[in-house]
Amino acid sequence: MNRLGEATSPYLRQHADNPVHWREWDAEALAEARERDVPVLLSVGYASCHWCHVMAHESFEDQATADQMNENFVCVKVDREERPDLDAVYMNATVAMTGQGGWPMTCFLTPDGEPFYCGTYYPKLPRGGMPSFTQLLTAVTETWQHRRDEVNQASAQVAAALRDQAGGLPDADLTITPQLLSHAVAAVLRDEDTEHGGFGGAPKFPPSALLEGLLRHWERTGDRAVFDVVARTAEAMARGGIYDQLRGGFARYSVDAAWVVPHFEKMLYDNAQLLRAYAHLARRSTSELPESLSHRVTRETARFLLDDLGTAQGGFASALDADTHLEPGKPGVEGATYVWTPAELAGVLGPIDGAWAAEFFGVTTAGNFEQCTSVLTRYTEPATPQDAARLEHVRAALIAARDRRPQPDRDDKVVTAWNGMAITALAEAAGALDEPEWTAAAIRCARFLLAEHVVDGRLRRASLGGVVGAAPGILEDHAWLVTGLLALHQATGELGWLDEAQRLLDVAIEHFADPDRPGSWFDTADDAETLVARPRDPIDGATPAGASALAEALLTAAAASDPDRAVRYRELADRTLDRGAIVLARAPRSAGQWLTVAEAALRGPLQVAIATDSAAPSAELLATARSAAPGGSVVLAAAPNAVPLLADRPLVRDAAAAYVCRGSVCDLPVSTPDQLRTALLRT
Repeated sequence: MNRLGEATSPYLRQHADNPVHWREWDAEALAEARERDVPVLLSVGYASCHWCHVMAHESFEDQATADQMNENFVCVKVDREERPDLDAVYMNATVAMTGQGGWPMTCFLTPDGEPFYCGTYYPKLPRGGMPSFTQLLTAVTETWQHRRDEVNQASAQVAAALRDQAGGLPDADLTITPQLLSHAVAAVLRDEDTEHGGFGGAPKFPPSALLEGLLRHWERTGDRAVFDVVARTAEAMARGGIYDQLRGGFARYSVDAAWVVPHFEKMLYDNAQLLRAYAHLARRSTSELPESLSHRVTRETARFLLDDLGTAQGGFASALDADTHLEPGKPGVEGATYVWTPAELAGVLGPIDGAWAAEFFGVTTAGNFEQCTSVLTRYTEPATPQDAARLEHVRAALIAARDRRPQPDRDDKVVTAWNGMAITALAEAAGALDEPEWTAAAIRCARFLLAEHVVDGRLRRASLGGVVGAAPGILEDHAWLVTGLLALHQATGELGWLDEAQRLLDVAIEHFADPDRPGSWFDTADDAETLVARPRDPIDGATPAGASALAEALLTAAAASDPDRAVRYRELADRTLDRGAIVLARAPRSAGQWLTVAEAALRGPLQVAIATDSAAPSAELLATARSAAPGGSVVLAAAPNAVPLLADRPLVRDAAAAYVCRGSVCDLPVSTPDQLRTALLRT
């Protein structure tokens, strides 16, 4: 029987009606395989994955295929976003066996969980030299039944290789220095696509964490070439089809080098990281327009998070699907909600405004997407106030029309790590653009996570509809929630957020550290389920590595904490960064979060503590600090001695005072915005 109906993953629930006898990953599944003497068929995907849907429709909904699967395998479905530990282990095996990875991931395992054959998508019928899925099932079954020694030998070799890969970063005689970071940034800049912005070729992914790291490098060094690369990339993405020109928000990647045609799924983790980067860029951008491009994208992306991904409980959903189901029971159509023809524009707007909108958004009869449809782009700005008003009228009408179309499914799963990213980004963006609504949204999210995702003092990975799942939190969950809580500590000046952050950070240190290699971290806890290998991946990808994310949590906590904790946290942060130095040296484009944290560490990080009380308001000082302080600074205002950063830092002549420190070296307090701005320019 199919056992996915009660899963807390929308992806698993999508398969609850399959004739396949799917079950979730657990010890009972492996025990059943052992008892029946059959392999485990492990299928890994996620709710917004286009090719996952294709394979499900072709194979998993087919009764004959399901019968073959049920007879010869124990069939296990895994949501990679809910169980990233399993995904990491078996993706490493898939890449090792095939030279590439992706989703859906299809692995065949022994009852001990050791993989002996792995791949990705398999079609219903053979094509392009690829066997059909049923042919693969037949071949695996025959091998299992008649050549078991080969299976055992292969699985043992793969398992040994996976354990070797999990050894962590090699010891290297490297530390974080200005020279190392300059080397890393220079290597990144050499890979810039100077024609289209971004780095490398198609398919092109937003370099989310890398943009923040490059901005911090420019702030520290003043190297204008670095800022220009960030600005070109940010503008190219914001004007292309990868950005939703009507409702805001970025798609996961562009299938072309020019950012025109997206793969339409929208992920929370992309948009949270990009919100952080665009908000930071907005603080450093000027424009003759009412607001800069980065200001506009920041506002629209924050709005997308709140309106399109916000859940009733206060968290943020994981993703919007790439596909839209236009007919019940039929496969979804990629991008159907988002694309337009000139005739459709005219039908909504009338012939005159329709023609104007087609020219403005690049919609042509030939189209830039499938079946002569166009993804909207925006390569110009309104030339006059009248055009600006016209654009707002057109956008509102098109949004209303698009909202009446069938909509992509939403993965309502609330993932701790990605929500921590959203809390961080919303709190920082709120400070940058003075939007208290965003801070309030971040607070609601944090309260929900602390109330529901922390069970018996331990963090869980995800929830659905307010019901928390059983999967334990991994390293990135702890790191990003801590960083988000520390961002709220700065945004509000309230001690409670720091207390919660420290408690979770101490749990992470206790359960994820490698006791034999200080500064090295596992991605799973020491008391988590034992897998073929205990994963730890130091490379920053679409989401930062757990270790680099934890480095930021440790560094920020050190700057905000009492002296005893600060020393402990800072030592661990420095050891972690030194471990990550080899990634910056050898693979800098895959070290965006490492660069982000390392730049802050080289500057101290900078601390701006503003002593205030009800009789000595500090709004101007705080606004100046939030505007002028470099990325990674710790900025907060509170009453003297109310929080560790304000310990023994009184008002000055009964007026609010700002204390600017770089590491353990502090300036004299200042009391005016101009004095504070001057002090920050000296950093």
